[in-house]
Amino acid sequence: MSDFVYRISTAKEWEELQTNGSTFGGDLDKSSAFIHLSKLDQVRSTLERFYLNCKEELYLLQIDAKKLGDGLVYELVDGSNSFPHFYGPSRSFVPLPLDAVTVAKKLSLSDGRFSCSLLD
Repeated sequence: MSDFVYRISTAKEWEELQTNGSTFGGDLDKSSAFIHLSKLDQVRSTLERFYLNCKEELYLLQIDAKKLGDGLVYELVDGSNSFPHFYGPSRSFVPLPLDAVTVAKKLSLSDGRFSCSLLD
């Protein structure tokens, strides 16, 4: 298992995380009752699938998987891809803590391709 998982975050969410020390994520996370994360090799396809028309600034957060403990669960999403989901202890849906974030990089989009130093 990798030491890091990744969160695609809007500028607003990243700001909230820094201000409050944690975030419950966006509407999708709240309705699923877990924080959606990706492994590094899944980030680009997730960006291209869900964020190409996003008008907000996006950040890629590198998260220390060990700090999420057993609240981090890898689940099959489409029969073949296993994605990391953060539920919190006993699947209680706790917010993602700021102290688990090791690096945050702003994503740029050019010609339909996202990039930042974590991806390149």
